[in-house]
Formats: sequence, C-alpha cells, structure tokens
Amino acid sequence: MSAPWPWPAPLDDGAASHLVSGVVLPDISLASTEGLAVSLSRLAGRCIVFAYPWTGRPGRPNPPRWDDIPGAHGSTPEAEGFGEAYGAFREVGIDVVGMSGQTTEEQQEFAARLRLPFPLLSDAAGALRTALRLPTFETGGVVYLKRLTLVLSDGAIERAIYPVHPPHTHARDLLSALSQ
Repeated sequence: MSAPWPWPAPLDDGAASHLVSGVVLPDISLASTEGLAVSLSRLAGRCIVFAYPWTGRPGRPNPPRWDDIPGAHGSTPEAEGFGEAYGAFREVGIDVVGMSGQTTEEQQEFAARLRLPFPLLSDAAGALRTALRLPTFETGGVVYLKRLTLVLSDGAIERAIYPVHPPHTHARDLLSALSQ
C-alpha cells in the first residue's frame, strides 16, 4: 500500500466538464521527446494522455507558492507510475504519452533521468491547451496545465479524469479501472 499523499488535493472546479466522451481532438502537432511531431487526433487505437503541470530538476527551486497549489506536486511520481505500468498498458492495447507546457529540451532531460519508455509531448506554445480549453493555473507569471488524464480512442475522448489525485497511484488505479 502506498503512503498517503502529503500535498493538498485539488478540487473538481468543473474546468474539464466539457471534455466528454466523443469530443474529437484538434489536429495540432506537438513536439515529442522522440524527435517527432505528434498529433493526438491522428493516433490510432487507445491512448492515455496524462497532462502534468511541471517537472523540476534536482537542486533547482520549484515555482513560487508551488507547495500551496492543490495538485501542483506529483509529476515525477505520476510519470514513474506510468513508466512502471507501461508494459501492462501495452499488453491491453493502450499506448501512453505524457504532456506538459514545458519545452521539449526540459522534457528530454526529465525523460532520460527517469528512463521513461514513452514520449512526452510539449505544448509550450499552448496551442492544444487553448484549443481544448484545458484546465490551468498560474503562478510566478507562468501558466501551467492542471493534472488531467484523457483516455483517447482513435483521436477522440473516451474518458477524462479530472482532477487526478493522488498522482503517485494514478497509473495503477487507471490500469485497474481500464482492465475491468
């Protein structure tokens, strides 16, 4: 059993209520850590897209007030969870990608450090965030994605999970739910 999550839990503020089953994602290409541009609307089959706010780097400070923002903490343990469960997701025919507003270069460092077996997509320009009206928060003059997971089927939303809490068990919990 996992230890309880020590950071504030996010509340469902309704900011993702429009992300319902059947919504087709816009054809917007995002840079990936694998060096290819990816449009989520063109992905065949089932795919999990877990959106996360930001990943820090060892020895560098968090953004201002990060500890006080419900849902801000947890990107590293969430990504680690998806990395650990990746093989099991693939066994049931589901692909996995992560997405944030960070640059591809920042994501490449993170993906290499964690040895992630799936790509991370950069929405640094905010094109997908704006087109889908994804939930966000702001601190220190920077806009961050709120933690959200989309289960896609052939480029359309099958299911949206928002808010995501706790992030450190999210991948395992989602795998269990989708395997039933």
